[in-house]
Amino acid sequence: MDACGFAQVVGLEVGSQSLLSTVLQPDKRPVKKPTELTNRQTGFGQLHAALSQLGVPAQRILMGLEATSRYSEPLYQFLAAQGYTLCLLHPRQTHPFAEQRGLRAKTDQMSATTIARLLLSGEARPGYVPDELITTAREMERLHSQLADESARSQNQIQARLFVLFPEFVQVFADPCRPTALALLSRYPSAKAITAAGVEVITATLRELARGRSGRPTAQQLVALASHSAASGLASEARALSLQILCDQLQHPLANLARLEQELDQLLDRDTGASGLKSPPEFGRKTVAVLRAALGDVSRYEPRRSGRSVCGPGPGGQAERPVERPGQALQTWQRASAARALSGGLALDLLAGVGLRCLLPAPGRPWPPSP
Repeated sequence: MDACGFAQVVGLEVGSQSLLSTVLQPDKRPVKKPTELTNRQTGFGQLHAALSQLGVPAQRILMGLEATSRYSEPLYQFLAAQGYTLCLLHPRQTHPFAEQRGLRAKTDQMSATTIARLLLSGEARPGYVPDELITTAREMERLHSQLADESARSQNQIQARLFVLFPEFVQVFADPCRPTALALLSRYPSAKAITAAGVEVITATLRELARGRSGRPTAQQLVALASHSAASGLASEARALSLQILCDQLQHPLANLARLEQELDQLLDRDTGASGLKSPPEFGRKTVAVLRAALGDVSRYEPRRSGRSVCGPGPGGQAERPVERPGQALQTWQRASAARALSGGLALDLLAGVGLRCLLPAPGRPWPPSP
């Protein structure tokens, strides 16, 4: 980004509670001393008022700030609404810039000045700022991943408890974490409990839970297996209580996952920008949602300029014009579950087909790339 056309350049160091601003002229002379403000609405207003006193239109003030998780988001949106030109910088740009100039001490004042000097150097590369749709997709995907991990942990723990309480249960219900089996275990969490309940009670319970799809034959099989179970019998009451709690806990993330997947489906239906990702038949809706959230605006990755900037020469073996490295999007991609699902030539062919060849590895390097 070229800062020559701006009257003032502002560097912002943003933390969870406060922010510090430094204002420089194009010749790198400081306009005023660094100012510390609260990272709240009052601090935003004070910063805007101080900049207004400089007598320079907001459009002629270039402001740079690091991408610091969510801490910088409210400030960024406020400044954008005031008409300032903003440059979101990745820490991998600011830290090497400071080290090259011997600025190794980490202080807020030095960081704000470093950001302003980076903007004036012409080496700053603006980071990608997702719009409303991409931000929504990322929030949903992040929550979906958290709920899926929580669900997987609970299911593993249920399987472990069931092995010592009623190992034969899986002969009737292959997946004990399905809704009917889960609800039954939350009421009768052990072979001892099922034997004590008897066939009639288990039959009535199954008819209630399975809505007529299971009945007396299933109940008879369960009671017969429970009466001759190889259950451990050790700490059975404590383990039964543990299993009941785990079953109750699992039902909530499963219900929330189903709701979230519906929301993601509706979001994809409204998303015209994901048409390229939807074209490969091998990409299911879940993969498309993960890719869309991780990569954001897919049009940023131009297949005709897929040189050595990320992965080396193209398929013809000749290096082409470099492309800017998609820093944060690539990091998110490395963490995405879709990257683990794709492997070998299938991933290479599909990504190249939708215009994402700049994400492909160099010949001989592994896929997915290492973080």
